[in-house]
Amino acid sequence: MTDGLEQLWAGWRHRYVTDVTEAEREEPAVDGGGCVFCRLAASGPPSVENGVLWRGETCFCVLNAYPYANGHVLVLPTRHVERLEELSTAESAELWATTNDAVVAITASYRPDGLNVGANLGRAAGAGIPEHVHLHVLPRWSGDTNFMTAVAGVRVMPQTLADSWAQLRPAWPRHDGRL
Repeated sequence: MTDGLEQLWAGWRHRYVTDVTEAEREEPAVDGGGCVFCRLAASGPPSVENGVLWRGETCFCVLNAYPYANGHVLVLPTRHVERLEELSTAESAELWATTNDAVVAITASYRPDGLNVGANLGRAAGAGIPEHVHLHVLPRWSGDTNFMTAVAGVRVMPQTLADSWAQLRPAWPRHDGRL
């Protein structure tokens, strides 16, 4: 028996965190110019190529290119906004409604045991792209972290992003006849 907090080391994350931080220092996202989310916002209608699942008036939902689980999506405002408090009332309402729709779509198409819904606000909180606020919605299953993740530092993804898009897109709730 041990006393105190135990550690699970994920050394593979260090390179990702430092590489992203260095890239931000070299090419800051001033007015969205270098922001990957702003490029996605301007990438056209939802398609398997851009990974966008749904677009609204002020927000959209896209597959996470680096998912923790198949079906992991990001919900974000179209406008380049760094902090939640900078969102307009309309953006804030649509962000939450889109997050709810993502929960509905993931639940219908993946039938998970649970879901993680949340935001990492700022680099220190774990945000990979802190300059454009976004929410994570991802399915979880009992025992979905197996020995490959714990021992080898590898996450096994049994489904391609294209297959995830094809599974989630038809499950997206329809409102006012739009997708």
